[in-house]
Amino acid sequence: MNKKLTFTISTLLVFGTVYYFSQKQKNEPEITQEKIELVEQKKEDQILYGINVNELDVVEGVVGKNQTLSTILAPFNVPYQIIDEIARKSKDIFDVRKISFNKKFTVLSSKDTALAQFFIYEPNPAEFVVFKLDEGEVYKEEKPVEFRKVEIGGTISSNLYVNMTEIGIGPDLIDQFADLYGWAVDFQRLQKGDKFKVSYSEKVVEGTVIGIGDIEVAYFEHMGVPYHAIPFEQNGERTFFDQEGNSFKKAFLRDPLKYSRISSRYNLNRFHPVQKRYKAHLGTDYAAPTGTEIRSVGDGTVLEARYTGANGNFVKIKHNGTYTTQYLHMSKIAKGMKPGSRVKQGEVIGYVGSTGLATGPHLCFRFWKNGKQEDWLKEKIPPSDPISQENRMAFEQVKMEKMRQIAAIPYIDSNQKLVAKVNP
Repeated sequence: MNKKLTFTISTLLVFGTVYYFSQKQKNEPEITQEKIELVEQKKEDQILYGINVNELDVVEGVVGKNQTLSTILAPFNVPYQIIDEIARKSKDIFDVRKISFNKKFTVLSSKDTALAQFFIYEPNPAEFVVFKLDEGEVYKEEKPVEFRKVEIGGTISSNLYVNMTEIGIGPDLIDQFADLYGWAVDFQRLQKGDKFKVSYSEKVVEGTVIGIGDIEVAYFEHMGVPYHAIPFEQNGERTFFDQEGNSFKKAFLRDPLKYSRISSRYNLNRFHPVQKRYKAHLGTDYAAPTGTEIRSVGDGTVLEARYTGANGNFVKIKHNGTYTTQYLHMSKIAKGMKPGSRVKQGEVIGYVGSTGLATGPHLCFRFWKNGKQEDWLKEKIPPSDPISQENRMAFEQVKMEKMRQIAAIPYIDSNQKLVAKVNP
């Protein structure tokens, strides 16, 4: 082949190749730092406790027996000086000495250095405490709370506690219900076929119920007699009234313990189980486990808070010029109870026990009227003021609305579980 022709073809191939790659580069997008950052931003941020954990290792656990902040963080190579500093700084926000067995914690560590950067502790289902280990910062946050309305009804076949529990109602709501109807209905003498309905709100965090709100409206039917509990605000206070406008609220709670069993009533000729002789029993005994909270049935002033051989630990309260109450056989008296102390209705004044002349844990509750001991369970305590005349029209409107709401609540049997109507 002619040398000149060969050179020309080679030259064309070289220039063609150069031209092809130069055009290819022009058509391809330029990769800049800005575009790299944009791609990285498109990665979905993983947020945990308000912290971006994309570049962090996440270790979750629960506190073991006798574990402290130091022993929890030891496997993560956190220097003792940092642990000591964070413990001192956190006292006003959360005292690390209160870290408890079986509570959840989370440690967030750097993927590059494996050093722990965050320690998160959950003292309860609704809150968490964040310890920023690298900066020595501590703060507490609350988890988002959802309020879920529950409307439910049931029928008594055994007793209020058993039947409410069977359909999924918890102890706190049962206590509220028993307090609300305590003076209208004797829960120790319920009959099969009695009925109840109630509407309230649950507090839900991350799908778990952590508590309840107050009862919104309620209904009880005892021996065929209906008792509607209608909420209404009068004189700046929200309370419950029956369908006639009479208040459910009394000067006293019906019982000094939350819903419990009466084991012995007022009896002028009872055989004493310890002294083995017939002797008047001038109180009402409530059976309950040791440590159960005892509450004052009404506002008042502490007259005595001490120990005697017969009464054990006890508290005696004067409510006014007419009424006085006494609470016997406590395992211990609540802090702050001393002569002259003011107490509020429902305030915890001590804890059930068996001190003094007692065969087992219970509360002996005594009641005086005008200086004479009376049978508490037969006492008629006057209610608060009924609906006033100026509020009657407004109350009637609320009553009609609430009675329609009550009528729409279904009854379910004990084979069914609570089904909530959700109204976020």
